[in-house]
Amino acid sequence: MAAMFAHRSVSLAIAHLLVGLCQTANVAQGGESAVDFTHDVAPLLSRHGCNASACHGKAEGQNGFRLSVFGSDPAADYEALTVASRGRRITPAAAEHSLMLEKADGTLPHEGGIRLEPGSPSWETVRHWIAGGALETDPDRPALTELELVPAHHIATFREKLPLRVMAHFADGSERDVSGEAVFHANDAGLADVDEAGVATIGTTPGVAAVLARYQGRVAVFQAVIPRAENPNLPLEPAPVLNDIDRLVDDTLAQLRLAPSDLADDATFLRRVTLDIIGRLPLPEEARRFLNDQSTNKRSQLVDSLLGRPEYADYWALYWSDLLCVDRERLGLANAHEYYQWIHSAMAENRSLRDLARDLLLAEGPLNEQPAGHFYRVSTKPGETAAAVAQVFLGIRIACAECHQHPYDQWTQQDYHGMRAYFEPVHAKPYGDSFALVTSGNPQVKHPRTGAPIQPYPLGTTMPDTSPEGDRRAALADWMTARENPWFARNLANRLWARFLGRGLVEPVDDMRATNPPGNPALMDRLARELVDHDYDAKAVIRFITGSRTYQLSSTPNASNAGDEKNFSRALFKRLPAEVLLDAVCDATGVPEKFTGLPAGLRAVQLWDSQAQHYFLKLFGRPARITPCECERASGASIGQALHLMNSPALQAKLSHEAGTAARLAGSGIDDDRVVETLYLSTFSRFPSAEELSEALQYLGTGTQPRRQRIEDLLWSLLNSQEFVFNH
Repeated sequence: MAAMFAHRSVSLAIAHLLVGLCQTANVAQGGESAVDFTHDVAPLLSRHGCNASACHGKAEGQNGFRLSVFGSDPAADYEALTVASRGRRITPAAAEHSLMLEKADGTLPHEGGIRLEPGSPSWETVRHWIAGGALETDPDRPALTELELVPAHHIATFREKLPLRVMAHFADGSERDVSGEAVFHANDAGLADVDEAGVATIGTTPGVAAVLARYQGRVAVFQAVIPRAENPNLPLEPAPVLNDIDRLVDDTLAQLRLAPSDLADDATFLRRVTLDIIGRLPLPEEARRFLNDQSTNKRSQLVDSLLGRPEYADYWALYWSDLLCVDRERLGLANAHEYYQWIHSAMAENRSLRDLARDLLLAEGPLNEQPAGHFYRVSTKPGETAAAVAQVFLGIRIACAECHQHPYDQWTQQDYHGMRAYFEPVHAKPYGDSFALVTSGNPQVKHPRTGAPIQPYPLGTTMPDTSPEGDRRAALADWMTARENPWFARNLANRLWARFLGRGLVEPVDDMRATNPPGNPALMDRLARELVDHDYDAKAVIRFITGSRTYQLSSTPNASNAGDEKNFSRALFKRLPAEVLLDAVCDATGVPEKFTGLPAGLRAVQLWDSQAQHYFLKLFGRPARITPCECERASGASIGQALHLMNSPALQAKLSHEAGTAARLAGSGIDDDRVVETLYLSTFSRFPSAEELSEALQYLGTGTQPRRQRIEDLLWSLLNSQEFVFNH
């Protein structure tokens, strides 16, 4: 065994020596900068897909050869090509016969097919590199400092083709067109696509499109505003502006030549805002009172009333319990309940979102006294905790940077482990029947590949020489919740916006990066300022959003905006979350749900245990709370859901229950007009139209079935409508 290792070490040493001698000879020739791996060859491996996750960039490599995914670690890739396997992949003395080239150009069988055509510019670059000694980095070449896409912005027309150039700027002030070496990617191919040559093709949908280019670990972004070609339907008079949101949205709509829909009527607003703020339907008497109210400020008064109701805490505790992964399988039943109660109290007290984040980050001591500390028991590894903090509170995904540089963002392995270092001293230790959080020692974090020490440092900053004094987490909490932090307030504001408008300004909401820019940057900044100026009070931002005309628009499209789902020219349909929909069914039928092992009268939005077995909740997308990603909650509609609402014995039992809505109305002695009105108010929060009333009265007044059964049938039909299942 020792002899084998000795033989391998000698082989590696010889390979290094041969490459080094060739490099020395090449550099000694003088003249132009030598072709080197870092600047010339590594970008080509990305451009031609060699280091993609489906090829040699996958975790285990491909056919015994592994590259870092998307070229995130050029030094490791250089060693893999020039030193590993005894340096057999390159042959400087006969460069064109190198295994690297003969695999890539199809001379030898290659699962990935031909990647470099013989004689092509890319092929010649690699051949010159090998023949010149396979230099890793020419020390005389200046470092890349900035990447730029030209143009950076453009007002486009439908089906336009636009060549993009990628300009690399270097430390010595020079610049070079690297379009032939960069990798292009479109954020939304439906709006604009891009080919490998960098030619963007504009689609036929109005919107704001983004194309990114990647080169040497840096990324540049191009944005195109795509207006409708002609729009004679734009109103001559601008729509009324209720607050800054409308002004900023209208600016974008004007650029796109989109006209906003009309305002939603009172009934639609009532149902929408009640579901959005407290997660339940208005009661029939609440709907009657609001619809009959003639005051001009009744909408803002309604919002204030809803924000003060106890159901607000129930609904938003559910939201934060999803994000913070309140899960009894990981925490235990009692601890998970304790964690939920802490979150619920924070919502009931309207605790500042800044304080909520700081309490979670800085928790210490016995967890029965500091339940926020259960945050550290959900993610048991410091790196997982760091990734959760970045995702939940900054809207940044860094988990992939544990192993490689983020393919579409700036985050490196060093950045990931710099964040991880903040949480390395934190441990949960048994304490009586629970646990206690303690911080101990000054553990050193090292780079997983190089072994270099990594100090704790925040994302987007430079690593310091030393670790912060005292509890490392305090420095992170101060940086994260500082007014000037570029992500914290924007992330929280974007999440709130998405809850009310149906999609974020950045989408997905937890994927904020330069290559996924907000559709309306000025609006993002304004929402963040509203949050900061009101001391991170979520209710203040909710008032701001719901007070805008943009939030109050109808979901009915006009001639200009039928295809728009990204620019907030109309309200979007949102399927009710699983718990909200189940509660709505219970309210409409008048029969509460009974959850096994839990107190009677408990509503679905009050369920703190995501593992409580319930077929309806699972079918309609309740998350398992495995990750802090909002994507865990399924919001789409399915055939299975439709069939369940139509045929479920459980739903039929509620419809026919002796104490249910149908039985109560049938036995109340009120006339059919009032019955129909009550059913519509119970489900849609509105009065029936004349046509709907006529059809319902005809059904109730005819047939041989008992009146109660006909009322049940009418209620069943309303529960199975799109208008009931969706918020609109």
